[in-house]
Amino acid sequence: MSHPILLKSSANVILAKAGISCSFEGRGGAVRGWWRLRIKSGLAILAMVVAMAIFATMPLPVAAQGTLPPAPYAYRQLDDPAQEEKAKELMETLRCLTCQSQSIADSAAPIAGDMRHQVRTRIAAGEDPEDVRQWLIERYGDYISYAPQVTARTWPLFVIPVLLLAAALLIIGRRLGAVAKEQ
Repeated sequence: MSHPILLKSSANVILAKAGISCSFEGRGGAVRGWWRLRIKSGLAILAMVVAMAIFATMPLPVAAQGTLPPAPYAYRQLDDPAQEEKAKELMETLRCLTCQSQSIADSAAPIAGDMRHQVRTRIAAGEDPEDVRQWLIERYGDYISYAPQVTARTWPLFVIPVLLLAAALLIIGRRLGAVAKEQ
């Protein structure tokens, strides 16, 4: 039978090589430190597995869009030239939600094609372009329009720049007045 003091010292050497500092004083010492390390490692691995499972099951809307055929009026013009002209004028004033710097008339994104289809279909059905614009704004939000309207939600976008400009002019005027008084 091995001597208990030799077992304790050899366990300390093994744990020290593994980078674990512990001692046998107190209640459990090295054994407790070893189990804490195992529990922490297990919890870290479990957290990574759960995170990977969550990200793996997230829907990928971009991948799903590529498998659908384009909408019928996405790339085809209307038969009536006057209606097509109304549709084009409207499409030039609507922002693509994917590209964000292009109108839906210029964008090649699938959602822009769907929106062109909606515009052309509604114009062909006799709807007014402004009604189609309002429908799209209700569906996608104010951001879609290159010509936003002043509403209860958007008024700060119009007022804040004017206030900032007035504040800047006031500060510049005071500084120039203070410099003129010093001279």
